[in-house]
Amino acid sequence: MQPLNGVKVIDVSHVLAGPYATMVLGDMGAEVIKVEQYPEGDLIRETGPYQNGISYSFTMINRNKKGMRINLHTNEGREILYKLISSADVFVENFRPGITEKLGIDYETLKKYNPNLIYCSISGYGQTGPLRMNGGLDIMAQGMSGIMSMTGETNGRPVKVGIPIHDIGAGLTALYHILFAYIHKMKTGEGQYIDVSLVESALVWTVWEAASYFGSGEIPAPNGSRHRRIAPYQGYRTSTGYVLVGVVNQKLWQRFCRDVLNKEELITDPRFATVNDRIKHVNELEAVIEEVTVEESTEYWVEKLEQARIPCGPIYKYDEVLNHEQILHREMIIDYEDPVAGPMKMLGFPAKMSKTSAQLRMPAPQLGQHNEEILTKLDYTTEEIESLKQNSII
Repeated sequence: MQPLNGVKVIDVSHVLAGPYATMVLGDMGAEVIKVEQYPEGDLIRETGPYQNGISYSFTMINRNKKGMRINLHTNEGREILYKLISSADVFVENFRPGITEKLGIDYETLKKYNPNLIYCSISGYGQTGPLRMNGGLDIMAQGMSGIMSMTGETNGRPVKVGIPIHDIGAGLTALYHILFAYIHKMKTGEGQYIDVSLVESALVWTVWEAASYFGSGEIPAPNGSRHRRIAPYQGYRTSTGYVLVGVVNQKLWQRFCRDVLNKEELITDPRFATVNDRIKHVNELEAVIEEVTVEESTEYWVEKLEQARIPCGPIYKYDEVLNHEQILHREMIIDYEDPVAGPMKMLGFPAKMSKTSAQLRMPAPQLGQHNEEILTKLDYTTEEIESLKQNSII
């Protein structure tokens, strides 16, 4: 028994932010019906790489969902959606503001068919404000949130975070607010509207930077791998690459100088006496440390730092991550059989729960795969379903 068994989710979102949220709902047992636009479907289906014609990108974020393909530009198509909504708990969309009104699937319309519906909209900048109508892709959100301005090396070009952090962040924000709303619905029977933006979802993660700005007027700039308030806390050059070091208190600093660098004199060096001193002289600190670390390999320094019980680690390439014994032991790589593509892999579930674990119950759906199954449950006859096909409604 999974915690969301019996929860019904209608997902008309596409690409990443919305589908990520609904994927996790499906992982935890919700019945997720992914409604794709007729005829092309989710744009991410066109993104490679492919295996037997199946988009690997699509499969990654659409597991545990049933799939329908409906022409929502038609009255008949919308009627199908309205029937789905009448028995649903949650509806998720990530169109640009105004599109749902044009399609007749906005909150005010769907609420007429299900007054207790939880309706979640995800957009670049939110449903209100002067930028509401702007196209909000992940990279624009990284620029708008300020995160791009503080990422990368000092005096370098602006650098995007290596993953679509605002898309995923918006998906996660939508996910936990949907769950909040569902708890409220369990207590009161009331549904509600949820407005999530890519920009705000990641902006709230800039807690240290906001503290610096509100507290001292400091505007965060690119800082490489350094921490803004702790040193040493960054990657240091070795003879084979880099080693990551996190000296988070004074006791570790003394141990680092004495047992790792063999430079006990640094403990009493006035430039490095306290963490604030080390932050003020962080360039000098880096130079002093790297004079030592460049003499040996990353592997050597990781072993020595671990012996001194100082947080440390290498910087792995992605293939090394996916084949690492820790990742494999934690079952973060799932092997499964897709009915069309054959043997495939996907990322596993990040939390291990003792009683209500996430499960892979079904692979991502083929385009429109469950049209007939779901329409039959909505009391459409075989003749009516065939008519919908002939008239390009499904």
